[in-house]
This record gives sequence, structure tokens and C-alpha cells, in this order.
Amino acid sequence: MKIKEEGNKVAIVGVGFVGSTIAYTLMLGGLVSEIVLIDINKDKAEGEAMDLRHGASFVRPVEITTGDYSGCQNADIVIITAGANQKPDETRLDLVKRNVDIFKDMIPKITKNISDDTLLLVVTNPVDILSYITWKISGLPPKRVIGSGTTLDSSRFRYILSQHCNIDARNIHGYIIGEHGDSEVAVWSVTNISGISFDQFCEDCGDKCNWEAKGSIASKVKESAYEIIEKKEATYYAIALAVRRIVESILRDENSILTLSTLMQGEYGLNDLYLSLPIIINKEGIRSTLTPKLSSQEKDGLINSAELLKKLIENLNL
Repeated sequence: MKIKEEGNKVAIVGVGFVGSTIAYTLMLGGLVSEIVLIDINKDKAEGEAMDLRHGASFVRPVEITTGDYSGCQNADIVIITAGANQKPDETRLDLVKRNVDIFKDMIPKITKNISDDTLLLVVTNPVDILSYITWKISGLPPKRVIGSGTTLDSSRFRYILSQHCNIDARNIHGYIIGEHGDSEVAVWSVTNISGISFDQFCEDCGDKCNWEAKGSIASKVKESAYEIIEKKEATYYAIALAVRRIVESILRDENSILTLSTLMQGEYGLNDLYLSLPIIINKEGIRSTLTPKLSSQEKDGLINSAELLKKLIENLNL
């Protein structure tokens, strides 16, 4: 493998709505000195690069180029967004068989060109399955293969709670864990507003939130993507912001806690699959996985989510 030189470089494989918007948010954030756009449609990649470069006078200096998989050389992070798009009325898990073949062809081409400390960040859906496949095919240590997981779902959760409670979303702390999809689990037992539990906050406000209200909030989180896809065919702004936050956490060595998809190695009795839990992440990748105390209902939901993903993995005959 080629030895990585100094500098913050990100390669983005797949320059559709999600990939190009991620490039835009990284450019605005001033996080990296070099962004490489890689896509099977080379004209599309070059057009996106040109459009971004023309805003150079408004942002911090950043080199934006296009290329083939050799563009992954010396990258700190390779962000993978390539794959088939989710169609209206199609679940994320319905995508799996269409995207597995793409990844079997693509991942070896990426890993052939990366450095010894490059991290792979998978964004393509179904992200948990494809993160697991990326890990299996790449042969990399699991700490270096990360899925964007439920980082976006957790943000949606905090936003919807902010509307419910009329509180700034930045002061609400809560997680969505498990699959990034229909079986995801809202962790109400650790949800809090400035250290005050959600239940206590509701009582203090004279507005007790019953399980029906909580169920409605959790359903809105799950259904958000479907609603957006129905209205505008794709989601890309919020996931791009989520990826920017992940990249920032890595490049700045923040040891931040985000709900990322990573390999289960005994957490809650789960093994050999990728799903999301609160993760401490830094420049080395996954530092450790946190296991908050869950209610029995939440743990059952997590186990159910894992079992659904396990069945899909087994059917792939990897």
C-alpha cells in the first residue's frame, strides 16, 4: 500500500445527489484541503467539480478534482455513496440485492489504492448491510470501516422532539439505535433535555407524554425519509450534514459520540453484524462502542432489529 502523506484529503465515490451535496458541505465547512470526486459517469463528476470550484473565492482554499479509483490514494477518508437509489415505496432493505453486486466489484478497487490508515465511511443504503459487506470484502480492521448508521435518524429524532417540546434541538440529547431503517429503536430511557429526562421534563411542563405520543414521534422519525422521497425523490441535505459532522469528528480527533453503524462484537449479546449504537470516534476510526442501559422493551427492539439484519446477511451467502 502507498504511504499516506500529510494533509486532509477526502475521496467521494459516487457523485449523485448525496455525494455531490456531501462535497458541497465539506467545501463550505473548510474541513479538508483536497476533495476527489469519483463516479462511473466521469462527465457528471467533472461537472460537479467545476461547479464547486467556481465558488473558490467564497471559501477556504480546497482543491477539488476528479479521477478513477486511484484518486483514493493518500485519502484520510473514502466516503462511499455509490449504488442504486431508493425508489418510492421501497424500503432500504429492498435495495440490498441490487447494491451487493455493485459493492463486490467496487470495494476491491478502492482498497487496492488506499493507505494503511485510510477510513472507509459507507453511506449507501441499506447502510448496515453494505457496511458489513464492505468490511468483509475489504479485509480491513472493523474500526476502519464505518457506516453513517443512525446519525441522521438521531438528528431527526432530536428535531421532532424540539418541535414537540418547543426547545432548541441542540439542547436535546437522544439516540436512535439499531438498523438505519424500519426496525430502528428510539432510546427513550436515556433521552434528556439538559440532563432532565424526557418524562420528567414533560411532567414539569404539565404535559405528560404517554406511550402513544412517544410512538407517534418515533414513527415520524422512521417515516421521514419515505415522505421526503415521495415529495422530492431523494434525501441529501440532512445526510450530507450528518456526514460532514462524522468527517469533522474524525479529522479533528474529537472523540465525539455519534450513532454510527459498526461491527457488533458482543454488545448486548450481538455478534457478526453491523448496526448502530453510540460510538466514540476519532482519527483512528472507532475507538469504542457504548452500551447504555436499555429498558426491556428497547433491548427487545434492538434484538429484533439485529435478527432482521442477520437474516438478510445469511441470505447473501457471503
